[in-house]
Amino acid sequence: MQYLAAGGGAGGFTPILMIVLLFGVMYFMMIRPQQKRRRDAEAMQSALGPGDEVVTIGGLYGTVTGVEDDAVLLEIAPGVQTRYARPAIARVVTRAELPSEPVTEDADSVKE
Repeated sequence: MQYLAAGGGAGGFTPILMIVLLFGVMYFMMIRPQQKRRRDAEAMQSALGPGDEVVTIGGLYGTVTGVEDDAVLLEIAPGVQTRYARPAIARVVTRAELPSEPVTEDADSVKE
């Protein structure tokens, strides 16, 4: 009976170590990637602007015509606008091109 008592202390540590390792693997395999996807989606939704062509979670394609705090106005057909919540935007198909800066002449050449 003494051999059971001597080995019992080391055996109690192994299951706890296995549980901790299991939670560590779950964190790095499941929780952390999901948090990254959520952060990326929030960044995409906050960067929406007029002219962006987007797809909603329902599969509707449209062009962003206006942006509010928690909603986006989409033009789904010429003259037809609908209002969607920002989280309903699944992805951006094409970004609107930023207008290029106008070419300015030197002040010296304007005076001549």
